[in-house]
Amino acid sequence: MKHFFLMLIMVSSAILSAQPNSNSDIKNGSISGRVMDAELNEPLPYVNVIIKDMVDKIITGSITNDDGTFNIDKIPEGDVKVEIKFIGYKTILKQVNIGKNSYKINVGDIMLKESAESLDEVTIVAETSTIQQKIDRKVINVGKDLTTSGPTASDIMNNIPSVNVDQQTGAIALRGNQNVQVMVDGKLSNIPAAQLLKQIPSTSIKSIELITNPSAKYNPEGMSGIINIILHKNVNIGFNGNLNFGLGYQLEPKFNSSIDMNYRNGKLNFYGSYGNNISNNRNTGLLTQTESDVSQTFNFLDERNSHLFKIGVDYYINDKHTLSFFTNQNVFDGGTLGRTETFFENDPSNDLSQTFDNVNENNSQQYNANYKFNFDDEGHNIELEVDHNIFDNDLETLNRFTGSGSRPSFDELTNTERNRTTINLDYTNPLSETAKLEVGLQARLFDNNIDYNSDARVRNEFGDYIPTQTLFDYERNIYSAYATYGKQLEKWSYKVGLRAESVQVDALAIDTDLTDNTTTDFPFENDYFQVYPSAFVTYNPSEKNSYQFSYSRRVDRPGVGQVNPIPEFNTPLISQFGNPKLEPQFTNSLEVNYTRNLEKGSITGGVFYRLIEDEINQGVFVDRSDLGSGRVILTNDNFDNTSAYGIELSSNYRPTKWWSLNASFDLYSRRQTGFAESLDPTIVNPTEGDIEVSNVEVNNVIYNFRVFNNFRVTKSLSLSAFAMYRGPDTGLNFEMDPMYFVNLGMRYSFLEDNRATFSLNFNNVFDTQEISIVSERPFRQTVNFQPEFKTIFAGLSYRFGGGKYRAKSRKQRDDDEKQGGGFM
Repeated sequence: MKHFFLMLIMVSSAILSAQPNSNSDIKNGSISGRVMDAELNEPLPYVNVIIKDMVDKIITGSITNDDGTFNIDKIPEGDVKVEIKFIGYKTILKQVNIGKNSYKINVGDIMLKESAESLDEVTIVAETSTIQQKIDRKVINVGKDLTTSGPTASDIMNNIPSVNVDQQTGAIALRGNQNVQVMVDGKLSNIPAAQLLKQIPSTSIKSIELITNPSAKYNPEGMSGIINIILHKNVNIGFNGNLNFGLGYQLEPKFNSSIDMNYRNGKLNFYGSYGNNISNNRNTGLLTQTESDVSQTFNFLDERNSHLFKIGVDYYINDKHTLSFFTNQNVFDGGTLGRTETFFENDPSNDLSQTFDNVNENNSQQYNANYKFNFDDEGHNIELEVDHNIFDNDLETLNRFTGSGSRPSFDELTNTERNRTTINLDYTNPLSETAKLEVGLQARLFDNNIDYNSDARVRNEFGDYIPTQTLFDYERNIYSAYATYGKQLEKWSYKVGLRAESVQVDALAIDTDLTDNTTTDFPFENDYFQVYPSAFVTYNPSEKNSYQFSYSRRVDRPGVGQVNPIPEFNTPLISQFGNPKLEPQFTNSLEVNYTRNLEKGSITGGVFYRLIEDEINQGVFVDRSDLGSGRVILTNDNFDNTSAYGIELSSNYRPTKWWSLNASFDLYSRRQTGFAESLDPTIVNPTEGDIEVSNVEVNNVIYNFRVFNNFRVTKSLSLSAFAMYRGPDTGLNFEMDPMYFVNLGMRYSFLEDNRATFSLNFNNVFDTQEISIVSERPFRQTVNFQPEFKTIFAGLSYRFGGGKYRAKSRKQRDDDEKQGGGFM
């Protein structure tokens, strides 16, 4: 941290020394005038008017008044430049002479026109979605067609190439791998990703970035990369906003709504938003152990009630200095009411049932402050950002068992407190029109504390179920520095970077037997230093053809759930625990892409290869506390090095003016290694000597095909059809059958300027979507789940207010990531 503060002192000194000094020789000349919006023909307040000498040294300056006028005096005699700059408008430069002919110059009305750059920040939603391949990412610009897929970000993710969402848990995967970071406007959140995606309205999303080979500027976590959700910015002058409602139904109702507003006037931009997701979700399933004639039924009802608030302000001190603050506040309460029935066909007297009722309440708070200083050169700036996240979760689970062979009922109470602080200091210097240097420092301080209590989950060596407490403290601090250099040549461009990180991990688990207060400690420490290089090369031989090559080194640090020794879930047949001694895995990733621009669209193809070191994967153990019961324990461990590769194809095409489509195909192959214990189910009184351990190696090939069609019937009415086929998925302990479905939708816009939009969507029209799994280890079993796939969703959105864009956007950790008002 001392290096961090030293850097801050140096930056402060540089900022102070960069301020213009007053000129003691200034004579009594003056320049006045008025600045106007060329299109609206209205005065522009708070515009920067800068007076420079002929070698571009700043002499003095001011800003326009509320009526757009300005008057600057004490200007020395001679030729001077008058520079009129305002974010979102083209800069105007005038040359005037202060002399004997006139010491008082009036330049009259100066008409400013919007710059093309500002148009990117206006909240304009295209009719159809498009896909762009950039140097280090694939960008899906979300159109109105895609937002009809469902009310939340989670609903539209399966329509995105290379992305899959687990319909059971909501877990998201990129290129067939769940080791992916989910960010919103370039920022991580303490809110679990599956919960977060269900809280973001789909209508709030501007684009989705798939950053499969992030540069050294980014944090290196996540084997498959980063999914960055960019939200619309509502930064127009005056008062503006958007209002959305949605309702879905199959067996249970699902409601969501959101409103976001902003007020922009002069130097201040205030924005705020509120969104909710209130839903019930039913899921049924059947598990059958075919060799032991044991079966288990599942019936779950999930209740989710989430409320997300955001308030922020941007203060544009002047053309050089910007201060911004915002806070996100999330309140969630929900839970699962479930029942499992276990049947023993050979001995029905052993049948048992479990009912569980868990109540989950969590609060998440985010506080963000940002300061940006712009030097005189365009794009030359330094930025300091501090982001602090607080997450507090209470989970109470009541487990009730009935049946002659059932275990005692027990209750569980888990409290989780999680804090994450991130400090970024970024410096960007455009060395020339074709070269750019970026350097930065970062500190990430993460602390997680879990307090788990149960009155009878654990069985001691005498076979008795006893009350226990587990305290798990996990602290991880990461200090890093990065540098990237980019160069644009005639047809070639490249960008190279290096990131160095020092990581300190300190964990301690304390198990306490509450019957006699005896404790057992499980400490763990892991300090390591790593370097993460990255490189990108593009070649554009013509406007129609583009080639990209990239390399990056990534790391998968074990998540809290993977190292947490407290059980993640319990059923009569399955328990899952983390492994506190889990080490990180590292990935070296190579990727090549080709883009062909067509007359009516484009097509992109790519291949990638990954070399994975110290692979993290799952192990399956027989529950030694009750041999012969059929119970198993799932956990994670490190294994040997392995590899993965894949190919991807995606395209946009518009066959006619009224029909457009996006289609994609992806295939991934990965060799996985793990281990599994097994027990012969025919043994009547098994012992530990009867447990067999086998190393498992699986070559898994996953492929997906998606096609999204949009049909424009009239100027106001559009129809859509989405079809997806997902091939079989083979893991270490299971094989999932193929899945395919068709969704249909419509969208109708009405009122003045199409301010209101009504959408209707029917998912899984032919009722073909289901989850079917076959497992060979540690027992042969089949599993079938039936969530609410066949839903109908209706949505209504309305935008209000108006005005032109006049706000300054904040630089994020990449040029393509900017933030203003909006939902997140």
